[in-house]
Amino acid sequence: MKYFIATYTHPNEEGWKDYLTAHIKYLEQLVEDEKLVASGPLLNTPVKSAMLIIKVENVEEAQYIVAQDPFTIQGLVGESTLLEWDPFFGKYQTFKHKMLLTLQKLFRG
Repeated sequence: MKYFIATYTHPNEEGWKDYLTAHIKYLEQLVEDEKLVASGPLLNTPVKSAMLIIKVENVEEAQYIVAQDPFTIQGLVGESTLLEWDPFFGKYQTFKHKMLLTLQKLFRG
């Protein structure tokens, strides 16, 4: 599985409010399907913005998830990014990374 970080801006706050319920339902389904790791608004930004952490097989699946968001479908996303993320440390650390860090400790020690 791969992780992707998606960011959105929502310059049209009135339209955003109209589709918030559909957006929330969509995100809840992604959580249930174990494709959305986390999501939420970005604070203190000049334009209303949000971030999603997506866990899927490939970039095409991540692109599809972003494209199917009701905000995207309704043309309510201004700028957006989609970047692959490599969680080397922390809660989402992969087994591979854990092993690499363990080997580094063994050879340093």
